[in-house]
Amino acid sequence: MRPVEPTTQGAWLLTQGSNIFLLEGKLPEGKAEDFQLTGRLAIEIGRWNGAPLWLITEREAEQEDSREYTSLRSQLHLPEVQFNLLNRGVEINHFLKTHRFCGKCGSKMIMAKDELAVQCENSACSYRTYPVICPSIIVAVRRGKQILLANHQRHQQEKMYTTLAGFVEVGESFEQTVQREVFEETGIQVKNIRYLGSQPWAFPNSQMVGFLADYAAGEIRLQEAELQDAQWFDYDKPLPNLPPQGTIALKLINATLALCADDDKSAVEK
Repeated sequence: MRPVEPTTQGAWLLTQGSNIFLLEGKLPEGKAEDFQLTGRLAIEIGRWNGAPLWLITEREAEQEDSREYTSLRSQLHLPEVQFNLLNRGVEINHFLKTHRFCGKCGSKMIMAKDELAVQCENSACSYRTYPVICPSIIVAVRRGKQILLANHQRHQQEKMYTTLAGFVEVGESFEQTVQREVFEETGIQVKNIRYLGSQPWAFPNSQMVGFLADYAAGEIRLQEAELQDAQWFDYDKPLPNLPPQGTIALKLINATLALCADDDKSAVEK
């Protein structure tokens, strides 16, 4: 991190938790002095529309300015590379806010000069730590021409149905987490687990690892602390409110619906 000069050019990423500052729906671009950023601490984290993308260090709550911030989710429409870059900035600031003091000796942590890390300023300790990423699985489950979708408690108001997800526990493989999370939340056992893709998810520091899986056994039994509802939906009938475009959840759902359609078509041809 270094102080920003008045004439420094680029795009500017200011964060407040998992929210970001936008001007007319876009990141501010131009000279630092045009946005009252002179003297703020910043680090270049990538390129944005051909210019440097500067991440501004997040201030303490009592120092916050009058800028209005919007959820990072509002930018899901962006190309994947750009959305992931915004995730990177949000996660770096979360890391810096939560690693101000050494976990070994309690001294102040400072930015390392040679890599993205913080290091204890106490030379007798010099403990170094790196941005924390919490791996979690997200999985779409298929049974013949049906997909399993759930209305989570956090989505109860908008009645959005989506895939199942959960954090990887110590000593688990991703596949074991898939099996455990699906069974814990719905009572369903799965098989044929295979990887589809991943997505950084800075709320605040997750890495979503996406899988497809097939139904093996069981009847739906809700984990009510997590789910409001869960149902099997036919691929060729009206579906409930789904996650927005740009989420890995919708990517998993669409991939599963395509598999349902292919299997249905094959069954008809036979």
